[in-house]
Amino acid sequence: MDLLTPGPGLIIWQLFVFVLLVLLLGKLAWKPIIESLKEREESIQQALDMAESAKKEMASLKADNEILLRETREERDKILRDARDAGNRIHDQAQADAKKNADRLIEDAKAIIQTEKNAALRDVKEQVAMFSLQIAEKLIKKNLSDDKAQKELANTFIKDLKLN
Repeated sequence: MDLLTPGPGLIIWQLFVFVLLVLLLGKLAWKPIIESLKEREESIQQALDMAESAKKEMASLKADNEILLRETREERDKILRDARDAGNRIHDQAQADAKKNADRLIEDAKAIIQTEKNAALRDVKEQVAMFSLQIAEKLIKKNLSDDKAQKELANTFIKDLKLN
């Protein structure tokens, strides 16, 4: 069992080496290790701050993008509405112009028909008058071929004149 229990001299030497090692590490290693840990902590903090600012900036950009997208949609809707209104106006104008042209063509056609009708009636009247004159001429030639018929016709005209 002596092997398991250290002697008092060994304990003193181990304590001395341990204290010396702690002092030596404190002088030489602890300061650089603590400084490097502080630098690491500062760099981590800066990275976290940068991440937070990037997150805020991303949120701001996202809000700006949503606003821009909403404005773009509103502008698109306005353009579509204006285009639809313009199309309806053009369609209505085209219908009005077509109706106006059709009415004008109908009026022109009516005027042409009336003119042709009047000309046809005039021609018919002239032909009726000419036929009447030809018939009257033939009747007069036939009826007035002898003297007795001529006297009767003259007497008839005289009677008609007195009555009227």
